[in-house]
Amino acid sequence: MCPNFGYSITGLDPDRTSIASGRDVRCSPKQAREVCHAIKGMIIEDAKSYLDSVILQKQAVPFKRYNKKQAHRKGLDRFKWDAGRYPVKASQAVLNILQNAENNAEFKGLDLDRVRVIHAAIARGRKVKKYIPRAFGRSSPYFKTLTHIEIVLEEE
Repeated sequence: MCPNFGYSITGLDPDRTSIASGRDVRCSPKQAREVCHAIKGMIIEDAKSYLDSVILQKQAVPFKRYNKKQAHRKGLDRFKWDAGRYPVKASQAVLNILQNAENNAEFKGLDLDRVRVIHAAIARGRKVKKYIPRAFGRSSPYFKTLTHIEIVLEEE
């Protein structure tokens, strides 16, 4: 039974695919978008090892859309890019959802050696609005945007 929020991808074969999503995740939507874009198309073991190295800040994530004033990072030659960062919090969130999708694939009986990430997408969630009191009776907004992340795996 599917949840009532739905997914952004349709027309999947339920016997060959596995899906997982995280709703209202507390990480940056811009950084999560770049992480999802980097792991799309990878085999699941490669994606997990890549995200682990990003969390340990050994491998950078190429920032292709949100890259104004981004410094160049080494190791982005395989992505054919130069600007990047190490989004640790977003990588941990995507890794948790990727492990959930892997567990769903294992439960369905898919061969985990031939499972590939075919869809990894984010959407902005709701905004948590808080305010910080300042001097002279004023206040400053302290907003946090939540993120919806969804990952689809397919057996080749």
